[in-house]
Amino acid sequence: IGPNGAGKTTLFNVITGVYQPTAGTVEFKGETISALQPHTICRKGIGRTYQLVRPFNDMTALQNVMVGALFGAGLGGMEKARDKAVELLEFVGLSEKADLMAKSLTLIERKKLELARALATEPELLLLDEVITGLNPTEMEETLSLVKKVRDTGVTIFMVEHIMKAVMGISDRVMVLHHGEKIAEGTPQEVANDEKVIEAYLGEAYLF
Repeated sequence: IGPNGAGKTTLFNVITGVYQPTAGTVEFKGETISALQPHTICRKGIGRTYQLVRPFNDMTALQNVMVGALFGAGLGGMEKARDKAVELLEFVGLSEKADLMAKSLTLIERKKLELARALATEPELLLLDEVITGLNPTEMEETLSLVKKVRDTGVTIFMVEHIMKAVMGISDRVMVLHHGEKIAEGTPQEVANDEKVIEAYLGEAYLF
């Protein structure tokens, strides 16, 4: 978590190879990945979603997920990619939308599609960038339940989010960025009661 401009999405871009770090290294499972290209990092087991959901609008939901399976996970052949896409659309609750064009989907459906595309790359670590932003409370609860479902499959979730109730309710650990620097890290309760965090971001309303 952190204020706008704190560097949260930039951190995701560095981890996934979109930006090269100007100092330091990024390590994943004991390997330095800082100099690798995004597609190589993806195939090593790091997937992500984006703040602005941009599916291939003139492709069906099924085809969108197949792209992730073919190019992200490197599944050989269209049949395997299709099977994977069908499985993941069912997992996120979009089976009935499989043959619809992505441009016809609602916001929550596009976010679910984005999640399915990311899962099609078979990540061990999944970066979620504001996955519930823009949703109504009912949709938020539905999406958070889906995130927990992903976590329960053994995928590690690393999420950026502004909705504090969601962050505090779902996270095992919370890290706070401010002006590009980490100012706190700990359990949700520890972070919510940290004076530096309250001053920089949360305000007294979030005291436990």
